[in-house]
Amino acid sequence: MILNHIWGLYTHPKEEWHVIEKRHESLSYSLIHILTISLIPAICSYYAAAYIGWTIGAGDPIKVSIPTAQMMAISMYFALVFGVFALAYLIQWMAKTFDSKPNFIQALELAAYTATPLLMVGITALFPVLWFVALCGMAALAYSVYLLYSGVPIMMNIPEDKGFIYSSSVVTAGLVLLVTLMAFTAMMWTMGFGPEFIA
Repeated sequence: MILNHIWGLYTHPKEEWHVIEKRHESLSYSLIHILTISLIPAICSYYAAAYIGWTIGAGDPIKVSIPTAQMMAISMYFALVFGVFALAYLIQWMAKTFDSKPNFIQALELAAYTATPLLMVGITALFPVLWFVALCGMAALAYSVYLLYSGVPIMMNIPEDKGFIYSSSVVTAGLVLLVTLMAFTAMMWTMGFGPEFIA
């Protein structure tokens, strides 16, 4: 089953990381996991932007045209998939500093399962009230960071003290990656690819 580790990562994460580490799946398995889970925020955000409208304050909900919502959803989907692969590359690249030699599949598994709460929380876009989605997003981010800190020593086969520093480095690199994607999005909006709002 594609999503068979998700329940374990929510209920008993450390034990589930050991299961994942002992039974590494294939590249196609990790790829299917990422491609499937990344659909959740893309589809929910599309529906919210085109049909429900985002509530930011006391005003009316803000909607965008259907073609704009489609373009934004497709862009979001590919950006999320790219982000997970970039994080996996960073995990593998930084591993040398911490005397670990994971292959790319191990790094991709760690990145994919760590990002899963952040991707699954995309379902909250179906209730597109900014404060609610932001609050749920912060909770998902906190749990993703916890998964990373608990998973790195197990998946990379390194001591917990090194794992803490390694995880902190990955979190920092992930934040830089996120800011880069946001800056790229802002640049695209200023170049004429911004959303078309409707009343």
